[in-house]
Amino acid sequence: MMKRLQAAAVAALLGIFALGFSPPSVKAEPYWQCVTFARMFSGIGIYGDAHTWWTQAQGKFATGERPRTGAVLAFQSSGRMRLGHVAVVSEVLTDRVIRVTHANWGGSRGKVEENVTVVDVSDANDWSAVKVWYNPINDLGTSVYPTHGFIYNSPARPSDGLLLASVPPSIGQP
Repeated sequence: MMKRLQAAAVAALLGIFALGFSPPSVKAEPYWQCVTFARMFSGIGIYGDAHTWWTQAQGKFATGERPRTGAVLAFQSSGRMRLGHVAVVSEVLTDRVIRVTHANWGGSRGKVEENVTVVDVSDANDWSAVKVWYNPINDLGTSVYPTHGFIYNSPARPSDGLLLASVPPSIGQP
């Protein structure tokens, strides 16, 4: 008897769907990629995988090895991070400690993490190697990640890699 009631309930439910009714929709949270989030949050118009951002920035955007709020920290491809990673600097705490806001990192697949501590562990104090806070252990993670540096939301200057052609003053003058 119980099986017949269950079968009848399923049949009735299927009949409702056949008439055009649908179950209440479940709103899914957006799944953020790091590049989409970094582009929107920083205003730096670079597209493509994170490992290509540093090269794409050359000649278009100012780059450097000093953190600034709003800049993008470009991680190199390495280990499990074969496509690299990008994170937006949300706060500069010291010359070797910053906070970033980023998406799709580690255990937070597809989610945004705000104000995550990042520490420069490079020997030269040039942000070429960093450690990132890891919530499950409530401490800096044990991995060291290589980085390219920072991409700033300002145009590149000639000293940032552009070569200017020199035109002799006599050309084009009467």
